[in-house]
Amino acid sequence: MNPEVSAVTDRIIERSRERRAAYLALIERERESGARRPQLGCANLAHAYAGTEEDRDTLRADTGMNIGIVTAYNDMLSAHAVYYRYPELMKVWAREAGATAQVAGGVPAMCDGVTQGYAGMELSLFSRDTIALATAVALSHGTFEGAALLGICDKIVPGLLMGALRFGHLPMVLIPGGPMPSGLPNKAKAAVREAYAEGKAGREELLDAEIQAYHSKGTCTFYGTANTNQMMMEVMGLHMPGAAFVNPGTKLRQELTRAAVHRLAGMGWRGNDYRPLGHCVDERAIVNAAVGLLATGGSTNHLLHVPAIARAAGIVIDWEDFDRLSRAVPLIARVYPNGAADVNAFEAAGGMPFVIRELLSAGLLHGDITTVSGDSLAAYADKPAIVDDRLTWQPVGDSGDTSILRPVGEAFSPDGGMRILAGNIGRACIKVSAVDKERWVVEAPARVFHDQLDVLEAFKRGELEQDMVVVVRFQGPRANGMPELHKLTPPLGVLQNRGFKVALVTDGRMSGASGKVPCAIHCSPEALGHGAIGKIRDGDIIRVDAVNGTLDALVDAAEWLARPLCDAPGAASGTGRELFAMFRGLADEAEKGASGMLAAAGL
Repeated sequence: MNPEVSAVTDRIIERSRERRAAYLALIERERESGARRPQLGCANLAHAYAGTEEDRDTLRADTGMNIGIVTAYNDMLSAHAVYYRYPELMKVWAREAGATAQVAGGVPAMCDGVTQGYAGMELSLFSRDTIALATAVALSHGTFEGAALLGICDKIVPGLLMGALRFGHLPMVLIPGGPMPSGLPNKAKAAVREAYAEGKAGREELLDAEIQAYHSKGTCTFYGTANTNQMMMEVMGLHMPGAAFVNPGTKLRQELTRAAVHRLAGMGWRGNDYRPLGHCVDERAIVNAAVGLLATGGSTNHLLHVPAIARAAGIVIDWEDFDRLSRAVPLIARVYPNGAADVNAFEAAGGMPFVIRELLSAGLLHGDITTVSGDSLAAYADKPAIVDDRLTWQPVGDSGDTSILRPVGEAFSPDGGMRILAGNIGRACIKVSAVDKERWVVEAPARVFHDQLDVLEAFKRGELEQDMVVVVRFQGPRANGMPELHKLTPPLGVLQNRGFKVALVTDGRMSGASGKVPCAIHCSPEALGHGAIGKIRDGDIIRVDAVNGTLDALVDAAEWLARPLCDAPGAASGTGRELFAMFRGLADEAEKGASGMLAAAGL
């Protein structure tokens, strides 16, 4: 193993020792004495079996695994619309393996792309906790010996895992649906957005471009949070090998899902290959997720999601771990917004099998993790294919396009491009893998806002034509649920294109598609938690320094210490936001995952 990866793993293991031991004891108790079919009463079982006629006799005989399907299907979210017929097909494939399958429950699945910039986005982060709770409800019946988790997008995969890990004695497989075919190139889409922000393109032109980009069922094709989720499931060994980026509606996609059901049927505790989820997701798998994130330039949202997933399994990972790993892990992929290619081009160039092979060969991934495939992580370095009408896996070969994927020895950058910033404003994260190096340091006057829409209005009025650090505060989990501030990307990009030095500092999030503008995000403590970001005033000189890892207001130390915090805006209501007050009130800091649910549970 790479010595720094090994050292960080050891650090996480030592820090997590007591919590991890308690978690493993929990799932062992649940396996031995928790609710399960042989212990349920006859009326309980009759209720569970009443909805199925074809499988009732098999369920009654209790001769095989009963698989609970937890689905995030809806047809408003393109990535999840593909799941429409999955349950009925999975029931057929379960029977082929001597098992049964039932839909255990559905979970909500919102589309951040629909709610970006509007009130609904303030529900987004805490939809993750809601999904976790819904997953727990689905699996609480005690009638399943395993589970298939159907989810792809931003908060859905983390939420499914957070809930499922509390049932970690059950074997589980995550089943993706794949990305939509390529439409309008992402750079062309971004150019139209910037033209619209400048008033050089109309609404119809913008809508045409967006519909050409997002045009069919499947995951969006840029490398944002949804596709980073799929990458992580591969490096953690929770998919069938190579399943992440195969397009919907293809024979290969169908056969990978069929293979996942068959594989799940063989992982129960009655057989000799018991692989419970709680054993698969260990400290090494969590480190693999972080390494994969850094090596591919993935979404900053996972600096929240990976710690939250880890906590659900009794594991503690912090931002220092990410920072240390980032300095040891090279960037070997360029996928939009870190490059011009989309995920379909990434897949064609070698995709996750190439990434995993390269990282394993360099000792940057733990190859000895317990995967759902039945083999070590080395099996994930082979690419799936249909040969003679059968599913098989073959060696991935060299990169098909070195502008997208490169070997470790020829990496795009020697490090992963994630930095932790610390200073008198607090701690924050910055992703520099898509930022030109001459923009890694910005020192400029602050322009302070409490709402991203106010930034947009100031831009339209021409008030932001200057070097500046835009500060948007009261955007943290306790203030308003930590929405993504994706609407800021086009105007800030325009200002940067005009030659101004521009940066963003916020206690909120940026989109998984954030790119060329330096953004110090997830600032902690947040403004509503008495964070020093609440002391910044218009005109203060702010220094964002991704080279030295600092984030400071260049204000006299005595004045800064004495300066009071600004008043907080009142809590917003409408669009259901008032119903999430409990999550906001209990939410812990970003570095711990920004979860109200986990904090309330003492995890």
